[in-house]
Amino acid sequence: EFRPEMLQGKKVIVTGASKGIGREMAYHLSKMGAHVVLTARSEEGLQKVVSRCLELGAASAHYIAGTMEDMAFAERFVVEAGKLLGGLDMLILNHITQTTMSLFHDDIHSVRRSMEVNFLSYVVLSTAALPMLKQSNGSIAIISSMAGKMTQPLIASYSASKFALDGFFSTIRKEHLMTKVNVSITLCVLGFIDTETALKETSGIILSQAAPKEECALEIIKGTVLRKDEVYYDKSSWTPLLLGNPGRRIME
Repeated sequence: EFRPEMLQGKKVIVTGASKGIGREMAYHLSKMGAHVVLTARSEEGLQKVVSRCLELGAASAHYIAGTMEDMAFAERFVVEAGKLLGGLDMLILNHITQTTMSLFHDDIHSVRRSMEVNFLSYVVLSTAALPMLKQSNGSIAIISSMAGKMTQPLIASYSASKFALDGFFSTIRKEHLMTKVNVSITLCVLGFIDTETALKETSGIILSQAAPKEECALEIIKGTVLRKDEVYYDKSSWTPLLLGNPGRRIME
């Protein structure tokens, strides 16, 4: 059974934390008394979130701004965050790159960028964090999507990156079991969530009732603390509307 005090004093990294689900996770963790280090591209956004985290009761709150398109930054970020925290109990990987909702033709660059940011940077970050997580018998949360479990039109590159997360980290979970590495991996499979960006950029393209980001963020934290293999959070069907101009950008 989950209890908020399970997070008291825990050392947690959250990526993609300047808005949306990442920001809500940072707020929940702060209310529970965790130490948090946050990252995203927007330094201004991170400053606001960190300030609010401290108001909500975080044991400590810091940020390091940067882009996960830079793999060197991703690795360096984990090292710097570990120094700020004095170790690591939980790694929550939540960031994605901008994705255009459109029929796929020949945009190989979009596929490459999605795979690098949405997938490869997760591998880099988790690999860099693993020594600290082994010491604490910690946890990794991988924020994925229903698009990584079933196919839908208009999001081919995004979907490919989410399928890759499932294949890679579900395999690593089994390898941890084989090699007796006590670091849990929770794959969080999300539906359509009411983040500001998602609602704006999918207007007129997706016909669906979005689920609340605050509740979604809490379910991710609960599932990760309880070391579940997978967490599903989806409260509606996802229906694309192929009318109008399907060329908008989405972000969790």
